[in-house]
This record gives sequence, C-alpha cells and structure tokens, in this order.
Amino acid sequence: MHVAVISDIHGNRHALDAVLADADDRGCDEIWCLGDIVGYGADPNGCCATVRRFSTVTLAGNHDLVATGALSPESFSPDAATAATWTRDALTTEHRTWLATLRPEGTAQSFLLAHGSPLHPVWEYVLSAEQAERSLDAFEEQVALIGHSHIPLSFSRDGTQPVVTERRRDGDEATIGARRWLLNPGSVGQPRDEDPRASWMELHPYDGRVAWRRVRYDVDGAAKAIRDAGLPSSLADRLAYGR
Repeated sequence: MHVAVISDIHGNRHALDAVLADADDRGCDEIWCLGDIVGYGADPNGCCATVRRFSTVTLAGNHDLVATGALSPESFSPDAATAATWTRDALTTEHRTWLATLRPEGTAQSFLLAHGSPLHPVWEYVLSAEQAERSLDAFEEQVALIGHSHIPLSFSRDGTQPVVTERRRDGDEATIGARRWLLNPGSVGQPRDEDPRASWMELHPYDGRVAWRRVRYDVDGAAKAIRDAGLPSSLADRLAYGR
C-alpha cells in the first residue's frame, strides 16, 4: 500500500489537482484526507467532487463543519467568516449533505487520523512540543496523522525521552521505527510555512516510511478565482507568499 495523505484543501481546486497528479505519478494507490476540504477557496464543489471520487478515508475539518451548519463561524476571523458564509451558500445540497456525514477523527490501517489533534479533533493546532506531549498520551495507536495547522511537521517520542519537533521541508523523509509519532502533511490549498507550493505527505504504512512533498500549482489562477468570486482579496494575496 502506498498512501497520499492530504489536508486543508480549502476549496483550492488548482492545488488539489496538482497534488493528486503528483501522488499518482509517485504510485500512490490510496488517498487519506484529514479534512477542511472547503474553506477559503473559490471551488468548494469541485474539491468535494474530487475528494469524494478519489479519497479512501475522509475526515471533516472545522471549515467543513461550519459549512454544514454543525459549527458556528463565530471564532473565525472576519475574512474566514465571510468565506465560510460564501462557501455554505455556494455548496450544492448534495455536497453539503455529504460533508455532514464526515467526522473529524477516525482510523485507517493501524493509524489514528484527526483533523486537529487526538485530544481535540476539531480545533487544536498542534505546534509545540508541549501540545504534542499531551496528544501523544491521548491515543493508543503508534502514529496519529493530523492536519489543521497548515504547516508540515512531525513530533516523535522515544519512550520517556522528550518530544522531538521537526519542521518538514520538501523531500524530507522519516522512518517510523519504534517511536510514537504525530505526522502533519501540511496544507494542500493554503500553506502557511512561507512556501507557496501545495504540501502533502507520502506514506508507506507497511514498511513505516514517510516523505513530505511539495508541488507547484497555478497560484495565480487560484487567486484570480477567489477575487472573481467576490471573496476577500487577502485570501487570494496570501497564496503567493505561503502564509
């Protein structure tokens, strides 16, 4: 088995198509999606249709839950709330109904999957060793795959040793071995690590190998679609800077 792990697409069909093409070129035969299929971008229906077609395991992120009405956007920034309202209205009934069937956590093979964290699957951003320590104590599996932060990261712990935190770059690799892990593929549709390329993670579950990948996509096209939809220009501008 050869898996592409993706997260935080945020309605960016340009980035999603580029990632799936790269995953196919690398021989991935399954897609695991950690949520936030919709959000800031201008093609929520296209992204839903593509994920429904290709993803083997799909979670709901906080933006997906807001789009279905399961959560309120009151904690969002003004621009994010505007995008959430636009997305909710733009979604077809079919795709909104499908999003409502998804949950923010699950399992696949021997892996725990959570949009945010094992402790708080919807909202927690795991960015520090202290947060990772608490999360690593909160699940039984050896490895949890998480999204939400828009930053490709890994946190690992060997027995009672301190947690090792690593910001992951294009081409970085890791071997799971005997350590416990939190692995984050970064964001497909809105990276926030100052690299505008779409981010995803290549996983070989049976031999415990992981690699982080970056893919160039039509950033200008995605930004234009956001502006043409009448969404806040800040959501378009930030794509070029990866933040």
